[in-house]
Amino acid sequence: MDRTEKEGLVASMHQMLEDMSIVVVTHYSGLTVAEMGDLRDQMREAGANFKVTKNRLTRRALEGTKYQPLESFFQGPTAIAYSEDPVAAAKAAVNFAKTNDKLIVLGGALGEEQLDVTRVEELASLPSMDELRGKIVGMLKTPATRIAGVLQAPAGQIARVLGARAASGEAA
Repeated sequence: MDRTEKEGLVASMHQMLEDMSIVVVTHYSGLTVAEMGDLRDQMREAGANFKVTKNRLTRRALEGTKYQPLESFFQGPTAIAYSEDPVAAAKAAVNFAKTNDKLIVLGGALGEEQLDVTRVEELASLPSMDELRGKIVGMLKTPATRIAGVLQAPAGQIARVLGARAASGEAA
């Protein structure tokens, strides 16, 4: 990779970091190609991305971004998980790390707030944006369903009373 390619990579990574709301830093030592593919698939399903990075280039890309305090994590076989959803990257990384001890979550940052491993795990336990949206829609839909049920109940009761009255009139 020549100097211009490196500069382009640093610039694109810098811009990508500016656009993301969360970055999770991991060590991936010992992951096979198949495991790495599985991890990337899980990240994509969660709405996140996973990228193996060159430490020196990543430290340069971090300069001037809200994630600059993460520079100390970039030693050894490092990769980052990132997403626009503040929970997706953390959730996918932590879930994969639970099933595969070759992926180690080092920490991360949510906006300008730096997160240690415990905070990343706490963030991963929160519901994702899609889950929250589903809950809100469910809460909004439930009252309408209840109103429709209440409005239909009196008509149903009148029909049952009339039906019972008609049945008792026929028997007499």
